[in-house]
Amino acid sequence: MCGIVGYVGEKSALDVVIEGLRRLEYRGYDSAGVAVLTDGVLVSDKRAGKLQNLEKALQDTPLPVGKTGLGHTRWATHGAPTDANAHPHLDNAGKVAVVHNGIIENFAALRAELAERGHTLLSETDTEVVTHLLAEQFEPSGRDLAEAMRRVCRRLEGAFTLVAVHADAPDVVVGARRNSPLVVGRGEGENFLASDVAAFIAHTREAVELGQDQVVELRREGVTITDFAGGPGTFREYHVDWDASAAEKDGYDYFMLKEIAEQPKAVADTLLGRIGADGRLTLDEVRIPDQVLREVDKVVIIACGTSFHAAMIAKYAIEHWTRVPCEVELASEFRYRDPILDRQTLVITISQSGETMDTLMAQRHAREQGAKVLAICNTNGSTMPREADAVLYTHAGPEVAVASTKAFLTQLVACYLVALYLGQTRGTKWGDEITEVIEQLAAMPEQVDKVLDTMEPVRELARSLKDATSVLFLGRHVGFPVALEGALKLKELAYMHAEGFAAGELKHGPIALIEDGLPVVVVVPSPRGRSVLHDKIVSNIQEIRARGAKTIVIAEEGDEAVVPYADHLIRIPVTPVLLQPLVATVPLQVFACELATAKGHEVDQPRNLAKSVTVE
Repeated sequence: MCGIVGYVGEKSALDVVIEGLRRLEYRGYDSAGVAVLTDGVLVSDKRAGKLQNLEKALQDTPLPVGKTGLGHTRWATHGAPTDANAHPHLDNAGKVAVVHNGIIENFAALRAELAERGHTLLSETDTEVVTHLLAEQFEPSGRDLAEAMRRVCRRLEGAFTLVAVHADAPDVVVGARRNSPLVVGRGEGENFLASDVAAFIAHTREAVELGQDQVVELRREGVTITDFAGGPGTFREYHVDWDASAAEKDGYDYFMLKEIAEQPKAVADTLLGRIGADGRLTLDEVRIPDQVLREVDKVVIIACGTSFHAAMIAKYAIEHWTRVPCEVELASEFRYRDPILDRQTLVITISQSGETMDTLMAQRHAREQGAKVLAICNTNGSTMPREADAVLYTHAGPEVAVASTKAFLTQLVACYLVALYLGQTRGTKWGDEITEVIEQLAAMPEQVDKVLDTMEPVRELARSLKDATSVLFLGRHVGFPVALEGALKLKELAYMHAEGFAAGELKHGPIALIEDGLPVVVVVPSPRGRSVLHDKIVSNIQEIRARGAKTIVIAEEGDEAVVPYADHLIRIPVTPVLLQPLVATVPLQVFACELATAKGHEVDQPRNLAKSVTVE
């Protein structure tokens, strides 16, 4: 997901923009560039590769100081990651600079039109057509860059965030948003635009969320927001409740290590304030009448990646506590298979960023079909919670590492809370039963902390496996999604083959993969309550060990039945069955992080990955 920064004020625009881009590096990118307005002249530099390449070029050939500018870290879609394809893109006269996140779907037709009118386009990108269209529209708009942007946006198809400056409008930065994140930072005598508040959090914590199809004009003295037609735009101001230090490493080698360590606090924070004065469970915003929730006859949960694994675990809790059928769907597949939804369907969407394009478009489809939507999200002011009928915010704080850790655990907590809320509303869970589960959840931060205190053997194990080429993961019940999450973390960070399987499917094919020395991680359900499942997975461990596998067993304290069959035993605290993923996932996060480090990989910014996927 591209990083975008725009600035107008009294400071050096280049310094502000570079600082902002550095804070957005976690989003994933393959080139970087900046443009600055100084004395009515537009100057720019851009480089393929990491931000340090651009910074070195700027040290060798400094840009003049200016107080208006923009910057970009690009994730390649149209065109390879080269200097020419990096943003910003300038028009032929060198007057306009544009940066862009998203995809312009009709760019080919627009590009052909521009070529016919004599424009010379120098890159392979879809972005460059916007630059040339803006240059064309600047004079007809009365030299009003915001009006020129509105005229251009009315011609564009797709999902996009655009930020632009013009040499003949030296104290103006203009942005536009459709289906892609863009947020305003309000300062004193200065204002900011960015794809994430992290870019300007060191300067201001006062933010403005932009609505769909809006154009924003930034000047030092203020901000003007309109819709694409030029009418007044509706917006919401909010205060960011974390500061710049929350996005720093605090002495850890990687953000991921810091975020793993922050999980006990993140879980506790997500639980804070959920019980009202009347003793009943509350969510953040619910605009769905209780009677509507009582009439729900199906729940559908939609998510991608790690959030999808949280959704799978939520299914167990929702069906167990509410007795309502629950389906879990990959957002990227959901609306293309003509799903059956109606007014008695509750759709739950899960996204850390609230901008995941597949999930956002699935959410919109669900609402078009008459379903009510509840969003679980970590980012205040993002699109998905704004457009949903109900919201439960997780309180993980900023998650910088691309591979999700604390966002996942807080999503699990949120899913449990939603399940309990539905049980409360529908009368399938008594008040004392809900209180008991809430008390169990309240004990989980301490349990996660205990797991973190015992992770050195896991790190040693990971280092010993740095030459392994494949790892398999097995689980049953809620342990199956945990196995999938463990495999995903290893793929993301260690760039190796890793697969998660439901242990009961082992003899239906996956057992053919077992060979001498193959590491297999097994997430063992508690022997309490689900003893049949426990006995079956112990049999699975025996089967794979008999075929030469190296068994790495995650089992709760006191489970002695697994000891004879575990080459490596990782103990986790005794927890209620449905809550076990909150502790069982943590060793897998540490394992993947340490193995990636042993292989010499970049942990926070894995290759080919972006923090949030904002294009379909």
